[in-house]
This record gives sequence, structure tokens and C-alpha cells, in this order.
Amino acid sequence: MRRTRTVGGRVALLLLLVMGVGACATMGEQPPSLYKRLGGRDGIALVVDDFVANMVADPRVNARFQGMQPPAVFRLKSNLSDQICDAAGGPCSYLGRDMKTTHKGMNVTEVEWNATVENLTKALDKHGVGAREKSELIGLLGPMKGAIVGQ
Repeated sequence: MRRTRTVGGRVALLLLLVMGVGACATMGEQPPSLYKRLGGRDGIALVVDDFVANMVADPRVNARFQGMQPPAVFRLKSNLSDQICDAAGGPCSYLGRDMKTTHKGMNVTEVEWNATVENLTKALDKHGVGAREKSELIGLLGPMKGAIVGQ
């Protein structure tokens, strides 16, 4: 009788394990974060490099970048990379000033905002970032508009 209980207990335990593994298999894996889909820190840095180059080449906004010294350009790229990384769920923390303080007195126009979004999109396109990822990223950064335009 004792052997029957042990065998029965093992069968029950085996059945629970099989059911548990089956349940885990049907749950599937979490999709990769936007940060990972953007290529992580390196992918974001490449996009930011091209984004800044696009801004400097764009006559609608390039006056704001004239005369920037290399350390200021480096700081801008670093802050932009951290901001995108942070917004996209990456391990970075944006430690720069808030957007309202940063843009106070700049009187950024709607035209400049639109040019900025276009230049970011162009950089994302150059690096083969998919439509879904572009939409997600613009959706995360878009709410900053009120703290930037017209300040």
C-alpha cells in the first residue's frame, strides 16, 4: 500500500509539472522593449548623431546650432541619447534640465518643432527603424511639445 501512495504521489507531481510547463509555454515571452528594438544604446547613439547632423543641415533650424563648440555638441548628443534611451525603457536616466527650462526664451516656433520631428524621422529611417517603433518613439517624445514650443 505504501508503494502505491509513493507512485501515486510521483504521478501527481509529474502531472503538475507538465501542466505548469505547458502553461508557461502558452504565456509566451514578453516582446522586446522599444529600447531594444531601437538597437539599444549604440543604435540610439547612431540615430542621434544623424539627427543632430540633420538639424545642423536644415535651414529651418540650423541657426540655433551655429557656433556650438565641440563640448556643447557632445553634451547635446549625450543628453538626447539619454532622453531617448530613458523614454524607450532602457537602462539610462536623463539627467538634463527639464524641457521648459532648457527652451525658455528660445521662442521655438511650430515650424521649428515640425522640422525637428521631420529630422528625427529622417534619422530613424536612415537606420531602418520600423514604422511601429517610430510611432512609439514620437508618441513618447511628442508630449514635450508644450514645454518647448513658444517658451
